Amino acid sequence: MISKQQLSKLYIRACEIELEAFKPGNVSIFSEGHGMTVADFRHSAEVSAGPLTDPDYSLGENIFYAVKATREAVGCNTNLGIILLCAPLAKAVCIVDSFGSLRQGLRHILESTTIEDANWAFKAIALASPSGLGSADDQDVNQTATVTLADAMKLASDKDRIALQYVNAYKDIFECSLLRYTSRLDRWGNHGWASLSVYADMLRHFPDSHIERKHGKQYSELVAKKMAWLSESLDKSNDPEQLMPMLYQLDQELKVIGVNPGTTADMTVATVFTAFLGDLVGEHIADKTRNFFQI
Repeated sequence: MISKQQLSKLYIRACEIELEAFKPGNVSIFSEGHGMTVADFRHSAEVSAGPLTDPDYSLGENIFYAVKATREAVGCNTNLGIILLCAPLAKAVCIVDSFGSLRQGLRHILESTTIEDANWAFKAIALASPSGLGSADDQDVNQTATVTLADAMKLASDKDRIALQYVNAYKDIFECSLLRYTSRLDRWGNHGWASLSVYADMLRHFPDSHIERKHGKQYSELVAKKMAWLSESLDKSNDPEQLMPMLYQLDQELKVIGVNPGTTADMTVATVFTAFLGDLVGEHIADKTRNFFQI
């Protein structure tokens, strides 16, 4: 039986690995920014781990109480996206035996969400107060939900990549980023560099929801081009350490204009967490998926 303590440790470790990846524009051990520190993110992971993995909570309660613990600890939104992505995964891994695989368990969790889950999640989003997220003509988070959490996410899925994962059962992770993460981990033997490869590759293909909520599409093409350059450079490198000057330069360029690919960073945490959960249940997830991108 998988324990809450096991899940909490894996979640905290996944959050730490993402911080160890030098993600241009985002917070890492190499470069802080956007009014947030590495210590904020580490503390957030530690305090949110318990409620996020509590088996006695509903999914909505997991989300709300994890966000509440974070808000009380650091006073800002450091991990709403991480929590929204990781909470269903923590539920899913506990029912793998009944559904045959982590992803099938995840599908069941997502398809079983309730209106109550949506109300808890709405309260969590309102509490976190993420930039540009929350107000809507239908299912505004400041109002009472009238649909399930999955249905609410479906309404937001055309403009938010995290919401989209609730609709497609984490397709971006299971059918793409896991393969990149595991292949680069095998190649370099370093979780941080493997995580950076996931981050760069996602950004070259998909606009970041956090950036577009704040800036519209003003910087979408710029970010995609720069991340394509970084991703291609990583693909050619046997020693990513040699790319550090490029990373410092790119990080500064993005932070000067206030660009933070926060959604993609959240997806990176969820990718690492998914890989850990697969290992926990002896499921080599990446071997069962097909890569949509070039590895």
